[in-house]
Amino acid sequence: SAFARLVKGETKRVEEEERKHSNDNAVQVDDVIEFRLLAAANKGASVSAEDTLEHDIELATGEAEGRAAVSKLDSVVQLTGFSDAVYAEAYVNVNQYDILLDVMVVNQTNTTLRNLSIEFSTLGDLKLVEKPTTYNVAPFSFSSVKASIKVSSTETGVIFGTIVYDGPNVNDSHSIVLNDIHVDIMEYIRPARCDSAQFHAMWTEFEWENKVNMSTTKEAAENLDLRAYLQHIMRATNMACLTPTNALAGDCGFLSANLYARSIFGEDALANISIEKPMEESPITGHIRIRAKTQGIALSLGDKISAAKVSLSE
Repeated sequence: SAFARLVKGETKRVEEEERKHSNDNAVQVDDVIEFRLLAAANKGASVSAEDTLEHDIELATGEAEGRAAVSKLDSVVQLTGFSDAVYAEAYVNVNQYDILLDVMVVNQTNTTLRNLSIEFSTLGDLKLVEKPTTYNVAPFSFSSVKASIKVSSTETGVIFGTIVYDGPNVNDSHSIVLNDIHVDIMEYIRPARCDSAQFHAMWTEFEWENKVNMSTTKEAAENLDLRAYLQHIMRATNMACLTPTNALAGDCGFLSANLYARSIFGEDALANISIEKPMEESPITGHIRIRAKTQGIALSLGDKISAAKVSLSE
């Protein structure tokens, strides 16, 4: 029966997840065990203490897999222009509950900039921990300014800033407005699972809904079926599909699935995708309904889906 196939598919999915988890954490009996305290004294150790500490931090924050292949250059944001008197760029390091900003400030003038400081302000559930200190930057020299910002909820936040400094004269004060730094909500969203009863209970409870209409071009839909489009949306939103695989099997020109994700702050996000492709040469059309307890998550996930829709059309 259909219910038996559903139970069998769910049991198979759980077994595959347990097998994958066991394979990822399995080690051989003859693998080398390296101790960081002993590696510092042993000059011939294959792994340095600094590398081991960084690896431990990645494991503790749960970012060992996703962030390892991402270059730090991808997290660098240009704050001022090359023609400004002060050039600034920031390395944005997003941890679970805080954001660390490492701003490099370059003096492009032939005079010393006195009392240079960066004044940050935030929009959203972001809070500046402490005000950065002031610096004196020599001509054609640079300095590093660090700031820490606490995050309290899963919403798209914006960080504003202004560089303020004094020139060589007494009353010579200048300011440069920095480009905005946008905090990506995907840094806090993680795929999660729940049963059907919990999903429907949360769907009824949550009051914020965002509906995004989906439509692709014929060219984009030529080599793309409905299941591949679903996978594209799941990658863009970091959400897990709750609908069993056997329920998505077959070619009927219509697909409906439930998606679920949870933030590191314990906030839930639900989505229902309903798309159709009547004929092989037809574009994919439909809509996605997103529900969350807060407005910020619903709107931010809708923006991510819209961006993914545009990138696929291009």
